[in-house]
Amino acid sequence: MKAFRYVAQGTPLRLMDVPDPVPDAGWVVVDVEAAGLCHSDVHALDGTIELSRRPPFTLGHEVAGTVSALGEGVREYEVGDRVAVAIIAHPEVQAHYAPGIGVDGGYAERLVAHASTLVRIPDGVSTVHAAVATDSVVTAYHAVRTEARARPGEVIAVVGLGGLGLNGVRTGVLAGATVYGVDINPDTFDAARAAGASDCFTDVAALADLRPDAVVDFAGVGSTTSAAVDVVRRRGRVVVVGLGTRTTGFSTGNLVRKSVELRGSYGASKDEYRQVLDFIAQGRIEPVVEEIPFADLGEGLDRIRRGAVRGRLAVRPGK
Repeated sequence: MKAFRYVAQGTPLRLMDVPDPVPDAGWVVVDVEAAGLCHSDVHALDGTIELSRRPPFTLGHEVAGTVSALGEGVREYEVGDRVAVAIIAHPEVQAHYAPGIGVDGGYAERLVAHASTLVRIPDGVSTVHAAVATDSVVTAYHAVRTEARARPGEVIAVVGLGGLGLNGVRTGVLAGATVYGVDINPDTFDAARAAGASDCFTDVAALADLRPDAVVDFAGVGSTTSAAVDVVRRRGRVVVVGLGTRTTGFSTGNLVRKSVELRGSYGASKDEYRQVLDFIAQGRIEPVVEEIPFADLGEGLDRIRRGAVRGRLAVRPGK
């Protein structure tokens, strides 16, 4: 089968022929019908974040498709089931089962997934939407609903209006909050307003007079986190999701004097993923996705690197 393989840091993914996967006991083979492209894969290629596995291996952690083979002992799924592979990070991180992280991922025509990570795709949800929802949607959902604790009547600011940020805006709106967006690129504002943002700004400092109850930083470039601590209200919450830089700095004076709650947010639970799929099925969340040919996957990652993507990119490896 064909797979885009990570071979070395600083080197583009390489399209290679690799053996078809065979499922061990408790695992299944999934024919990959959709895989989302994530900025974290760009960070991995560029060396901004460290990977637990050594190359060569296959990246791609936003995956959905059809079960095509069952390992011994798998009873809860059948060949032909439409499934997505959940990236389970709560209550405990299960990175060893995560596609593209602990095992070979979805930038390939097929993969093996542990049966415990699978979630059936509801009727009315496309395979592409189910794939990008495994990270782009549910990571934003967890950050805004669980970590930032968005509630009706609150003011929530979302920094970084890319694939995750737009879903963060929508999540805040569904929670009953008034949501403001921030991005250095004003071309993102129309999509943010379509998701429900009341207004958008190019600078976090512009939020100062709004005194948001919580700021969710999907950019994480250092200056955004620092500015979030400065503008959030007293006893407000700052949640960092983005991995735009390895280190950051902020005013400890503002952090302490305002009793700001500062925390990171990583991934989501399997139950939260099911909730997100239900929202998509109901039409309450509609991921913004652009499909590109599987052969253009490397070019797609370059577009992400350049900031030339609105929403999420996805490929269909098995199509």
